[in-house]
Amino acid sequence: MRLPDLEAWAIFAAVAEHRSFSGAAAAIGLSKATVSKAVSRLEAQIGQSLFHRTSRRLALTEAGRPLADHAARLLAEARAAEEAAHDAAASPAGRVRLAVPMSFGIANVAPLVARFLAQHPGVEIDLHLSDARIDIVAEGFDVALRIGDLADSSLRARRLCGIASHIVAAPAYLAAAGAPAHPGDLTGHRLLGYANAPGPWRFADAEGTVLTVRVDGPLTANSGDALVPALLQGLGIARLPGFIVGPHLASGALVAILPDWTPPAIGLHLLTPPSPLRPVRVEALIAFLAEHLRDPCAAATRPVAGGQALP
Repeated sequence: MRLPDLEAWAIFAAVAEHRSFSGAAAAIGLSKATVSKAVSRLEAQIGQSLFHRTSRRLALTEAGRPLADHAARLLAEARAAEEAAHDAAASPAGRVRLAVPMSFGIANVAPLVARFLAQHPGVEIDLHLSDARIDIVAEGFDVALRIGDLADSSLRARRLCGIASHIVAAPAYLAAAGAPAHPGDLTGHRLLGYANAPGPWRFADAEGTVLTVRVDGPLTANSGDALVPALLQGLGIARLPGFIVGPHLASGALVAILPDWTPPAIGLHLLTPPSPLRPVRVEALIAFLAEHLRDPCAAATRPVAGGQALP
């Protein structure tokens, strides 16, 4: 039985990550010629080209894209196995890449990262803040937090808690345009949209009746925080999570509406690549986040005056 060329697969993963032979060579401490030969050797073994090569650009081929994901997983598992063996009797140390949603990350995760680093001085964290959905395996993340539905069935996922979302507006807007008493009354109102959760708003009442409302208004943004100034100016109605609008609801600057339509909370999930092998530093961060993110989420899901919307 011929063994797989694991070195070539690992080098291919590095080239796919850096989109450059020279960049991969510098990152893994090999010559560019060695890197190029390893990729050519792998292409010969599988009988397919992995990259489109031009003088200015290196891009994965149609066949290379899924193989790059496999190579990244293979390399990550090998590294994790080695690190687990070295770290078994050691304190957490090394780099962890963490991806979190922007607004939730700034308010709830960044303070926890500071506390974690204070407790584990040997650990370094690369914190990536973005509301865009990312491929954590292809982009090399160790841990990710995601709010909403999960579509990545290959990932290992843990639901940490639920987060309430609310339909809110400024009192001035409601005084001028009228306060909707039913989801159907939203038609004709100025609804502010969240670009990373497109589509209609869904509502359910206590009897389980489900309604949908098409979002139509003057502003759509890929950040929930970016909708708040427009709300405060009385420009419309928005659906936003409690960790964004909670302070404004408490101060009265915004009002929650549709109290008889209360859906389940949106889930906050902790995601990791599919391999069960993880370095001690990653396990430590996962345990820390799982422990400390339950309280902020519980606070976010406590009932407030007004309605909430299904994602």
